[in-house]
Amino acid sequence: MTEIRAYLDGPLLVRGDFDLLDENGDPVPSTRRTIALCRCGRTAIPPLCDGTHTLPINRSSDRTREVPD
Repeated sequence: MTEIRAYLDGPLLVRGDFDLLDENGDPVPSTRRTIALCRCGRTAIPPLCDGTHTLPINRSSDRTREVPD
């Protein structure tokens, strides 16, 4: 049996027997029976989660700048 569990602000945990395929349908090597799939897009090892989602995000570039009159 395969179980997929979504964690709030975290990864998708996949447990059990599964085949992980890339966008071309080619197998992605995995020797583990449990993997964490990244949902934040900040991981250094896509498609797997590396825990980067727990780091603070620098939102200074996202802020709207006030323009002086």
